[in-house]
Amino acid sequence: MHEQEKKYLKLLSEKYPTKQSVCREIINLNAILNLPKGTEHFMSDLHGEYEAFYHILNNCSGVIREKVNRLFGDVLTDMERQEICTLIYYPKEKLEMLQKERKLSREWYRMTLNQMIEIAKLLSSKYTRSKVRKAMPEDFAYIIDELLHVQKDEDDNQELYHRKIIDTILDINNADEFIIALSALMKQLAVDHLHIVGDIFDRGSCADKILDLLSNHHSLDIEWGNHDILWMGAAAGSEACIANVIRNNLRHHNMEILESGYGIGLRSLTLFAGRTYQNEDPVEGAIKAISVILFKLEGNIIKEHPEYEMTDRLLLDKIDFEKGTVHIGEQEYPLKELDFPTVDKECPYKLTEEELAVVEELKASFLNSTRLQKHIEFLYQKGSMYRIFNENLLFHGCVPMDESGNFEGVTFEGKTYQGKAYFDYAEQVARRAYFDKGDKNDLDFMWYLWGGRKSPLCGRNIKTFERAFVKDKSAWVEESDPYYEYHEDEKKCSMVLREFGLYSEASHIINGHTPVKTGSGEKPIRANGKLFVIDGGFCRDYHKTTGIAGYTLIYNSHGLRIIEHQPFESVYQALQENKDIESESLVVETTKKRVMVKDTDIGKHIMEDISDLEKLLLLFTSN
Repeated sequence: MHEQEKKYLKLLSEKYPTKQSVCREIINLNAILNLPKGTEHFMSDLHGEYEAFYHILNNCSGVIREKVNRLFGDVLTDMERQEICTLIYYPKEKLEMLQKERKLSREWYRMTLNQMIEIAKLLSSKYTRSKVRKAMPEDFAYIIDELLHVQKDEDDNQELYHRKIIDTILDINNADEFIIALSALMKQLAVDHLHIVGDIFDRGSCADKILDLLSNHHSLDIEWGNHDILWMGAAAGSEACIANVIRNNLRHHNMEILESGYGIGLRSLTLFAGRTYQNEDPVEGAIKAISVILFKLEGNIIKEHPEYEMTDRLLLDKIDFEKGTVHIGEQEYPLKELDFPTVDKECPYKLTEEELAVVEELKASFLNSTRLQKHIEFLYQKGSMYRIFNENLLFHGCVPMDESGNFEGVTFEGKTYQGKAYFDYAEQVARRAYFDKGDKNDLDFMWYLWGGRKSPLCGRNIKTFERAFVKDKSAWVEESDPYYEYHEDEKKCSMVLREFGLYSEASHIINGHTPVKTGSGEKPIRANGKLFVIDGGFCRDYHKTTGIAGYTLIYNSHGLRIIEHQPFESVYQALQENKDIESESLVVETTKKRVMVKDTDIGKHIMEDISDLEKLLLLFTSN
């Protein structure tokens, strides 16, 4: 035995000081290995749609309803089952509503508590008693533990004990608090781990509320999307990212998240826009003002970084003010307008003094927003460019490829990266940009990750200028990275998986980013089941495009299935009418044998722990 190993075992013996304590832990860990794996849920492209996301988080993508139907399908009416589901989803709000309607009685509480205990028993059945106990709200842990593990005996002593507990809860008027605690436990047991595959921010107005929810989630990870990295760059001080964030939210009428959510004032911008574009609607004027500022900031980045290979995006200097056109490539396009009073024809990318003052004030607001900085730090803590979890590869966008379907090489800081190495480099710079504040090159790279042609988070040629100012919509077409053609090819998907060290036939790629046009016949399952695109259009703006309102991919011990969600109306309607999100489940892949904890990443760590404990046991025995 090496000295280092002896030292480690000595430290381990401090936690397990006796032979029996080691034996007990080995027995416990081996038992855990043979339990079914916990349920994972995958969601992406939430885009600020707080109410829909909050509801899906509460109904656990329909899992709660499935369990209620399984237990009570033959004994309760549809309305009664819907009622108990809504109570579990929104216990505090539902209880307050029922109280006002005078529907709460001792008998109602007794019946409801018994039903909820049965649901909790079913949900807890695949976990160790220890894990369930740890998930319990502290104030009620002992009582819930007793109620979940009542066993029948000849004299019904246990059932009498169970009834006495319920009676006491009712006698001391503690039933509401107990129902709220039990609901929280059920939701935690229904979803063991949550994956958010990018794009929490933009379009919808409440990304800040979503992040508050996620910050309190018991177990999750986040794979950054291009909209997330944009806000991360803005919070780090990238002026180009800040201008993009402001423009995006003005265009989607989401000033609330900026001003109320994060305390970012737009007064300097709106005053400047009012003076500069006096004939414009105030909001349209502000959009135009920030757009011109944006194109100047982006132009300077592109000129400073030839390695980005984006000089064709330099368009302010291609405007012909005499003809009212712009030259893009070999073509000339008419402009919608020619009112660019802050663009100097000789130095089109130079910001005016007033524009500089606006940028400085906005930058200070982003850097000094305590709530924004807290949310961004959470994104760094829980997030990454990609993640490998239980043999699946999760990333938001694409692995850049060339026209032949090989990994595209990109050169930064004198070194060429492709495939996994490119993702690793991008994450390194993204972390450096925020935590080692001040390096302009790192901040510029955050902007590149948002909209660069070969960014793994974007993967398309963004046409912001054309969409803003060019009449001809043929100029708006945004060419996509070849990855988005090759991700239909099973062999190419296997190539990507191998690049990230995944060789199992059971491995999959899980992407977001590109909305699946379900209404037009597109499917989220690609490459013969090797890849899933789970952007189903949570954002209301995409409902017409996708035909649905989001996907959840569920991976439990029996296999994979996709849940297709219809639009959610409101929490108010859910409470008033017990209205749930209409969802359709599609079984994608059923495993030949049930997936147990020993088959998971956690299982691998447990087996390593068992191996170490067996060495410690040998040490105890030999002494």
